[in-house]
Amino acid sequence: MKQLPTAGLITLKDKKLLLAFSKNKQAWYLPGGKIDASETSKEALIRELQEELNLHLKAEELNFFTHISAPAYGEDRLQMEQDCFLVQLDKTIQPGAEIEAVKYFSLEEYKRENIQVAGVLIAFAELEKQELI
Repeated sequence: MKQLPTAGLITLKDKKLLLAFSKNKQAWYLPGGKIDASETSKEALIRELQEELNLHLKAEELNFFTHISAPAYGEDRLQMEQDCFLVQLDKTIQPGAEIEAVKYFSLEEYKRENIQVAGVLIAFAELEKQELI
């Protein structure tokens, strides 16, 4: 199975996880995206957050949280390998071109959505395990 290296943002507010709604996939995801060949996972996340959410973060603001391996949603025979970074956000988030909306979800709220992405469910499980939600 082919692997897709990605980086994702974990940020919480009132014990809820921030997710972004992808216009292309029509599903809620962790903000972030693909790591280009010349990038570190932190560099990729910083670039993706600027593109997707108009967020400007510095590498020192990103704290490694967990690594997620999960089937890439909507892709055949593709495994997502995602480094997730925990960030405390106090900045305004404005969706960019690829993102329709952003919203904080509890696990129960997320499970009521039409589509649940495997990587997001794994992120919720890790947050529960570490008693962050």
